[in-house]
Amino acid sequence: MSIIPFPRARNRRFVLKHVARMAKLPARTAEKHLAHQLRLQVKTMTRRGIEQEVIEQEISTLESTIRTELWHALTSGGDAA
Repeated sequence: MSIIPFPRARNRRFVLKHVARMAKLPARTAEKHLAHQLRLQVKTMTRRGIEQEVIEQEISTLESTIRTELWHALTSGGDAA
């Protein structure tokens, strides 16, 4: 089993950077942005030799984390970053 030493979903700065960007975009564009960022993470982890099962779990966690933070930012009316 592969170990992710620095999971992106726990990198608050990374997550909030993308939340802030997505909050300023139209919904369709924000979805494209998120999909692109997730693909980049998959490519990076694959290149590093991380097992596919671990990659899928990490990407799912990252996507959920970003979407949760985006929801909080949009519903609280506060600044996303």
